[in-house]
Amino acid sequence: MLHASEQTDQKNKNLQDKSGPCSGAEILLRSLAKENVDVIFGYPGGAILPTYDEIYKLGINHILARHEQGAIHAAEGYARVTGKPGVCIVTSGPGATNVVTGIADAMIDSLPLVVITGQVGTKVIGTDAFQEADMLGITMPITKHNYQVRSVEELSQTVKEAFHIAQSGRPGPVLIDLPKDISQQEALFSYNKPVYLPGYQPNARPNKQQIRKVLESIQAAKKPVLLTGAGVLHAGASDELTAFVEKTNIPLVSTLLGLGSYPGNNQNHLGMAGMHGTYAANMALHEADFLLNIGSRFDDRLTGVLEHFAPDAKIAHIDIDPAEIGKNIHVDIPVVGDAKAALTLLLKGDNVSLSQHDDWREQTQRWKKDYPLWYKLDKETIKPQELIERLYEETEGEAIVTTDVGQHQMWAAQFFSFNKPNRWVTSGGLGTMGFGFPAAIGAQIAEPELPVIAITGDAGFQMTLQEMSILQELQLPVKIVIVNNASLGMVRQWQQLFHGERYSHSLFPIQPNFTKLAEAYDIKAIKVEERSKLGDAIKDTFNHQGPVLLEVCVAQEENVYPMICPGQGHHCMEGVEPL
Repeated sequence: MLHASEQTDQKNKNLQDKSGPCSGAEILLRSLAKENVDVIFGYPGGAILPTYDEIYKLGINHILARHEQGAIHAAEGYARVTGKPGVCIVTSGPGATNVVTGIADAMIDSLPLVVITGQVGTKVIGTDAFQEADMLGITMPITKHNYQVRSVEELSQTVKEAFHIAQSGRPGPVLIDLPKDISQQEALFSYNKPVYLPGYQPNARPNKQQIRKVLESIQAAKKPVLLTGAGVLHAGASDELTAFVEKTNIPLVSTLLGLGSYPGNNQNHLGMAGMHGTYAANMALHEADFLLNIGSRFDDRLTGVLEHFAPDAKIAHIDIDPAEIGKNIHVDIPVVGDAKAALTLLLKGDNVSLSQHDDWREQTQRWKKDYPLWYKLDKETIKPQELIERLYEETEGEAIVTTDVGQHQMWAAQFFSFNKPNRWVTSGGLGTMGFGFPAAIGAQIAEPELPVIAITGDAGFQMTLQEMSILQELQLPVKIVIVNNASLGMVRQWQQLFHGERYSHSLFPIQPNFTKLAEAYDIKAIKVEERSKLGDAIKDTFNHQGPVLLEVCVAQEENVYPMICPGQGHHCMEGVEPL
């Protein structure tokens, strides 16, 4: 067996340009090589077989998922951690439709993907041929752009455009539908033609006059707040953001997907804002007289009822996507552009005082100190919040954390402090169960030297648990932590609070034996039910060099607090307790 370096050398040798004709499948793979793609996540099938034949011949690094949904979520995890487009290849029909959820997830969370779907031959498209599905029609609303290749001569340029679109402007997924006969036809390979798309010219350079207005508003404000979203991370602007906060001392709050854009353990960081945000973060938004949003789309889980959102604030919004500015919230100072470029210009401003906001900073710090996140310990029962805190302590905050959606997601966001960018991988906008575990696989492949924890619920894990085969095959040291409350936790919480405690199909009286499932894949498994044994179980998990499944049975009735209930504003939070 070749070592990794020898495999890379062999692949580069195999992919050297040749003067003669290439099949469409070979053109595709040579195009991916030109885009410096180092891993493909996928699953073969009839319509995509010519491409898989070339993968075999050329020695491309390919990760075989056990379900197409697992493949695309792994590509999402890879993209979220690296910032590079994740690449997913599947076959036609059901193979293609099985990645639709992942495409929609990537679209709403602005993750760059290039998804290649096999398609039936061009002569039978539209005839309801075996394993045919209209992927252009299906994915048009959930992609930045999609293509169906109708000529082998246009394939390489299609790939080049797809990568350009996926990673420029606001990142997102691009789909290439590849008919089988096109992948078998031949043409000369060329990748020298520049990309020119007259209808797609994203603006990355902020208007300097608008930046000047932002600086003037900061100078005039008495209660300024910074709101940071995933756009800061996509732009690679965490250093600039940190420098700007150090220069201005403006209190900062993050969205769910913006966690890690600024060190969570810094005193200026008031925590996550929104439905399950901290008291300090939400009250800062409510009381602010100037709000500067950098890279957040003002989604409903952040804002609550719009009429109560930042009611006294003048609002500036920096975003690469002009469609997001003014979509949900009236904006006084719109700034279309890249977050890194905008922050660089803001840093050049010399009229921002460090001292004029001292009273405001003291107020936000009092909120932070007097109304922290809280939970009640139990002598015997494990509380999920304590589990998250102990995971943070064991890894010293250096781990990449992935999650599904629900209670465990909120507890991870609240109690695992993200102090570095691109360590937090979660399904935000779409809220996809089954996302967390395969996303952890993609994250681990992207960052093999970092610990990766897939924090997942007992329900969500069962949606994609077959991907344990990848851990078994590659011995990836992903740590799966199942927060087992024997229920659809967030569903149960809402049924308790708003549906008269009618737990309609949200409790699981019967569950699989998760430890035996892990053992079936030759993966070390640990189950802990008693609080006194939690610490040792966590240490054993991280002392093991390979993959581990840690099942932690937690209190079923535990709810996520604080909480902004439906119809309320940030100033009306439930579950707030003074220190």
